[in-house]
Amino acid sequence: MASCLSDLIQYRGLFQMMLVLGIGGTLLPGFHLSVINYPSMHIKRFINKTWLERYGSPLHQETITLLWSLIVSIYCVGGLLGCLCSGYLFVKYGKKKCLLCNNMLIMVTALHMGFSKTAKSFEMILIGRFLYGISAGVCMNAHGQYLGEISPKKLRGFANTSALVFLTLGKVLGQIMGLREFLGTESLWPLLLAVCGIAAFVQLVSLPFFPESPPYLLIQKEDSEGCLKAMKQLWGEGDHQAEFDDMMKEKAAMKSIKTMTVLEVMKEPALRWQLCIIILLMMSIQLCGLNAIYFYTFEVFRTARLDEDLIPYIALGVGICEFFSNILCSSIIDRFGRRMLLWGGYGLMAGMLVFLVTALSLQNQFSWMAYCSVILIFLFTISYGIGPSGAVMSVLMEIFNQSARSSAFVIAGTISWMGLIVIGMIFPFIVEALGPFCFLIFVGVLVISGIFFYLFLPETKGKSIMEITEEFSTIHFGKKLLLTAGKNSPVEHTFCTKF
Repeated sequence: MASCLSDLIQYRGLFQMMLVLGIGGTLLPGFHLSVINYPSMHIKRFINKTWLERYGSPLHQETITLLWSLIVSIYCVGGLLGCLCSGYLFVKYGKKKCLLCNNMLIMVTALHMGFSKTAKSFEMILIGRFLYGISAGVCMNAHGQYLGEISPKKLRGFANTSALVFLTLGKVLGQIMGLREFLGTESLWPLLLAVCGIAAFVQLVSLPFFPESPPYLLIQKEDSEGCLKAMKQLWGEGDHQAEFDDMMKEKAAMKSIKTMTVLEVMKEPALRWQLCIIILLMMSIQLCGLNAIYFYTFEVFRTARLDEDLIPYIALGVGICEFFSNILCSSIIDRFGRRMLLWGGYGLMAGMLVFLVTALSLQNQFSWMAYCSVILIFLFTISYGIGPSGAVMSVLMEIFNQSARSSAFVIAGTISWMGLIVIGMIFPFIVEALGPFCFLIFVGVLVISGIFFYLFLPETKGKSIMEITEEFSTIHFGKKLLLTAGKNSPVEHTFCTKF
């Protein structure tokens, strides 16, 4: 307890910056992802009413459904575009300036969404969702990298996990604000879509008081004095020479290298294992079954004969479970390590899904099985939050050095956003064809991913970037020993996201 209090006092600058980054960072994409489902009926009526006033005839139901699907899915298209642009922007302007500009984009978009009903334009909602998506693609990459770079080794796991804590907090806030007791009403839904502009404004006025990340200042800007000043502001007055020496070693190793492009990262033999890991990591997160769980939640609760009016609140409980399990993950990740949380979490999740398939299959024969399904949904969500949800960002941040990190985040983000688009398109057909047995697909993904990470992912807890790179250099890929990132490096380049 005394140690925790001491860290809280010494690193208060870091914790304050984590809070500011979270408010205008992953909190907003989490809010956007969950909140859009609540005013769906109001927006569909608004689309039809607007069309009727313009052209004198109502829209066909199929057209309304198509426009609604476009409003929902165009967010992911914007997210993919923002993600692809983010790497170049971070290298050229720095993450701090990018986040400040992103805040202004969110505020303008919030006004756009808020006045859509007054302007009688459902096109403004469509454009707003696209712009929200672009901002989400930028801020999710910026938030994760910024957190990893501003934190010392001993708090790196905790700091990285906070991005997921704010993401799930955004989901919960979206669920709460979308309830009919708050903003999920016929008259207030435009305000519901615009309220996230407040969080962007808070970050816009707060972030200028905090520095750029120490590694960015030292390695990319070659500003040693600025780096030491930033370390002092964020980490207090203690002795940080060891951390500074690690950054100097990383700078020396990259002396002849500038930021690598996406194609160079993909072609570099020394990064082959890291690429395999992030590709499988992002694909396994998309295919772990969480989206299917949320899809099935209302149906399972109805089968359990729960009061229809209570179901939204119980579904909110699932989101709250994910939030608190992420908080728990942030407190244990630096004790148990990333590797154990990944393979252990995937193992627990696979077991829960097997039991859930069994319960869903038997609930018509045994009525009490429906209640087992409800409990298993909560347990699955907790297993996800404690395990892989919190470990993903840490692993992604720690297995790449400064020269490859921005491009690696672009690759990871591209896989994530494309996964959301593809799954959103094909998942309803899978559910229709397989019913509850669709979860068996996710069981296979979880088992394979858990085994892979157990066998091939080095533990990154408490290690410098150079130490982690050295561990990867000892892993054999086929019959060839991988080279370290410092050898056979590409000549100097300027960042570009051309594929």
